[in-house]
Amino acid sequence: MISPVTIEEVKNKADIVEVVGDFVTLKRSGSSYKALSPFTNEKTPSFYVVPSKGIFKDFSSGKGGDAITFIREIDGLSYIEAIKFLAQKYGIEIIEEEQSDEAIEAQNKRESLFIVLGFARDFFVDTLWNHEEGKSIGLSYFKERGFTEDSIKDFELGYSMEAWDGLLKAAEQKGYSKELLEEAGLIISKEDKSYDRFRNRVIFPIHNLTGKVIAFGARILTKEKKQPKYLNSPETELYNKSKILYGIFFAKKEIRKKDNCFLVEGYTDVISMHQTGIHNVVSSSGTALTEDQIKLIRRYTENVTIIFDGDQAGIKASIRGIDMLLAGGLNVKAVALPDGEDPDSYARQLGTSAFTHFIEEESQDIIQFKTRLFMEEAQGDPVKKAAMIKDIVVSITKIDDPVKRTVYIKECSYLMGIDEAVLVAEQNKILLSERKKPGQETRPFEPLVDMPLEEDDKLEGIDILKVIEFQEKESIRVLVNYGKNTIKGQEVEDESLIKYFLAEVEEIKFTNPIYYEILEIFKERLKAGEIIDGDYLLQHGSEQIKKTVVEFMTNKYELSENWEKKYKIHIPKENEILRDVTYTNILRLKFRIIQHLIHEESQKLKEASDSDLDHYLDEISELKKIEMDIAKILGNVTAR
Repeated sequence: MISPVTIEEVKNKADIVEVVGDFVTLKRSGSSYKALSPFTNEKTPSFYVVPSKGIFKDFSSGKGGDAITFIREIDGLSYIEAIKFLAQKYGIEIIEEEQSDEAIEAQNKRESLFIVLGFARDFFVDTLWNHEEGKSIGLSYFKERGFTEDSIKDFELGYSMEAWDGLLKAAEQKGYSKELLEEAGLIISKEDKSYDRFRNRVIFPIHNLTGKVIAFGARILTKEKKQPKYLNSPETELYNKSKILYGIFFAKKEIRKKDNCFLVEGYTDVISMHQTGIHNVVSSSGTALTEDQIKLIRRYTENVTIIFDGDQAGIKASIRGIDMLLAGGLNVKAVALPDGEDPDSYARQLGTSAFTHFIEEESQDIIQFKTRLFMEEAQGDPVKKAAMIKDIVVSITKIDDPVKRTVYIKECSYLMGIDEAVLVAEQNKILLSERKKPGQETRPFEPLVDMPLEEDDKLEGIDILKVIEFQEKESIRVLVNYGKNTIKGQEVEDESLIKYFLAEVEEIKFTNPIYYEILEIFKERLKAGEIIDGDYLLQHGSEQIKKTVVEFMTNKYELSENWEKKYKIHIPKENEILRDVTYTNILRLKFRIIQHLIHEESQKLKEASDSDLDHYLDEISELKKIEMDIAKILGNVTAR
């Protein structure tokens, strides 16, 4: 177990903006930062970081918390692994209690998988550098490819010997079980026999976003027809090939810095481009791009440049999958290398300066690239040309921005010699067929704060209990954010917000169990002589309470700092008018509760016997009077 002292030091030193900024491109928004959600495929930013409170909130997925929570969510780490990652980042010494063999064995599966994969990486690296077979075959191969020793070490490249059970024996000697090795994808077990998955191959470790090895790619060096050229780890609890890109750990900071991601096909392409000085490069490892991989790129940039090998047939086959990038909201460019070349060979041939210049000069927009490529193929063939036109227009319709689509339509009209109206008509036909049918998805009800109050019929079709819950939320939100504040009065002395709040809600029982629990914690701490706010709940609350508090403490909307300077109008901040805000929220809550009671009594009245009619009429009349009184007060408060 990690010492509480270490955990506390990690929490104190971890800068939420810095931690999140390693994985997401943040843009300042007032006193907070915002970004596209790294957890969903959204098109507008709903991910917020609040540095003053040390928290993040993703309104798109509902996730939220501190720096430790973010690391856990973004890379699927356990709590202990997240603490270790942040401790390493900030140079904090990890103090651990000594563990017995039984305790090590009892570690959760994910941590055990990380450990055994780390062992395998070290084993392959050691074999490459220190074993005769590794040096004569594996190391020689890498150096023949032009890889420097620094590159080989940086990417942790290795070698697996020809022996059937070299890794298996070494792992068992260290106490790792066959079951764990098999779960990590390192060995294969068949008919009571177990053997290494990777044999007689050079090894390319695959790293997750935090730099941990989660899988391996392996290339055979002999020309055995029965063996595949490349062999990858199977999918495991840690490794899902559709959610990771080779080289992303090494590239993510440079991608954000250059605001562009180069996309290549293979492992060696990534390493060769790194050696030329181009570090913002990743590979899909020879597989078709997936939505998760596109989302991964969008965490760091909206610009992608695809580098195609110099093989016309291969380009035409690959380019048909580019529509997913466009649909994912990315700006896509492409560059084709000369015939017979790939990024690995061409980067070594030209050298750093010339290769970089070639990429910059030859890159062109993907729609133009695709149009020119297909026009060559369709030359003189009307049937192929008609199919090509439809294919190009389908790609254009994947672009979400209508202005961009219009520009591309005009450009393609010119390039293909087709009337623009024809392309527009085809575009509209495709868009119409792909439009979602109405009623498939409905947004959850979220009432406005200042919903009309006077007429009951305004609430027809609205779940009044949800309205009550919303007003409970607004009331508790203020308490969580300003619980320690002192509120100023006009006719009364200043007093603490919590005491004022509790006096006002004394007769109200909150219907939402989380809000009720939060309120009870405030009461308990106050009885113990302690006044708290949201920071206390983030430290001591349940996971559900922490999640709720993070949402309450994250403000999606903030008035521009230039507002008052430009318009000479002072807009009071919430903390400047806490008494009015608190009073109004609680009063609105009471108003909705009264409305709900009127509705319930009215329903009873319909079923009442003659002897009970007067009783229900009196009840409704009294409630109506209270409703009118509150409505008048609310009108006055709102008008102030």
